[in-house]
Amino acid sequence: MERVASPVDFTEDELAGVRFGADGLVPAIVQDAGDGTVLMLGYMNGEALRRTLQTGRSWFWSRSRGEYWCKGETSGDRQWVRAVRYDCDGDALLLVVDQDGDGACHTGARSCFYRSFGSDDPSGAAGGPKAQG
Repeated sequence: MERVASPVDFTEDELAGVRFGADGLVPAIVQDAGDGTVLMLGYMNGEALRRTLQTGRSWFWSRSRGEYWCKGETSGDRQWVRAVRYDCDGDALLLVVDQDGDGACHTGARSCFYRSFGSDDPSGAAGGPKAQG
């Protein structure tokens, strides 16, 4: 099924409700629209948030590279934004997406949260990185 990017409606008042940190960034949790799995955490500045809302694709600010990146443009593991929410304090975002490809993690895992302390996931359902070979 070919996916289509759909812009997310927003107002300037809603954007003004987002509280960016001293570094100009806000954490953005990404969740799978189909099953609720938390896929990843990225960071957005105002421009990345605006790009995400206007394009319907997930845009982030790379703290390590100091540049914008659109999830999946290199890997093909694209995210199609279906909703963007902000929390009660305005200091965290939630992107609800349809995830393409193998998953959201750069390791090849579906979710970046495949590691756990202790043994809270004995089934291995969190889906760690794919074996390289």
